Amino acid sequence: MDKKLDELDKTLIWELEADSRRSLREIARKLGSATSTVAQRVKRLEKEKIVRRYSADVDWEKLGFDLTALIQIRIRGQPLPKVEGVIAKMPQVVSVWDVTGEFDAVAYVRVKNRRELSQAVKKILGIDGVEHTDTQLILNAVKENYLTL
Repeated sequence: MDKKLDELDKTLIWELEADSRRSLREIARKLGSATSTVAQRVKRLEKEKIVRRYSADVDWEKLGFDLTALIQIRIRGQPLPKVEGVIAKMPQVVSVWDVTGEFDAVAYVRVKNRRELSQAVKKILGIDGVEHTDTQLILNAVKENYLTL
């Protein structure tokens, strides 16, 4: 990134995060800025890959995905990126992270029921290099907003 984010950039990111379907004209009006200024800023944020994509906030439970879990994974004897790549291709896996501590990776999974969770865990355990897993069910999302500008 060539230059630091100023307050307008930060506020614009907040606005896009809250509702990226609003028109740039609406956002500009709310921010008290010119539509052309907002459009240029958004274009720059996209070009610099600060804003990488736009997405929908989906209620997965309404689609039948009743369980969300974190699966901690200990990997031995195989390259970490190779094993994580295999895990990342599983359709139930939303995210895979390298982590510090007792485990090497964590997979965030979304499934319809306990049977699907069991199948996902067993599939991960069957991957060459996976030594051990530990699974936590997410009971309730108290906060899901990662923006800390």
